Amino acid sequence: MGIDKMVSRLFQLGVVLALGTTPAIAQEQSVDVPTSSLAVELNALQPSERGCRFTFVATNKLGGALSSVGFELVLFNKAGMVSRITIVDFKDLPDGKTKVRQFDFSGVQCADLGRVLVNDTTECAGVGIDPKACIRYLQTDTRAETEFGV
Repeated sequence: MGIDKMVSRLFQLGVVLALGTTPAIAQEQSVDVPTSSLAVELNALQPSERGCRFTFVATNKLGGALSSVGFELVLFNKAGMVSRITIVDFKDLPDGKTKVRQFDFSGVQCADLGRVLVNDTTECAGVGIDPKACIRYLQTDTRAETEFGV
């Protein structure tokens, strides 16, 4: 490194230190991290009399109560082929509340599921809630062996 580059870098460092910040901190301050979320966890898959029972745990942190929320789910088998497209209605989800919802899918064998995809929202309504917020701020997780996400 030449003397001119070294002097230039030392000058830049001096300016940064004089301003009381570092480049890393300046970058962190410019990152916009959303605080809103709609968390949906695939908690369990259990064989039922009708087929397969899905248990979901949902937590609304969108900043307002949801009067209705629904999702279009795509079920894939272990070979990666679409086996079903269906809609689930989570009904109402108060702000800051966690609820458990169960859905039975007839003719679906839990052991054959490879992946569950949230394709889109079918409903996302509430006072002051953007209709796209449910999919935009959706965070998915799974405790089942089956992959779950967007």
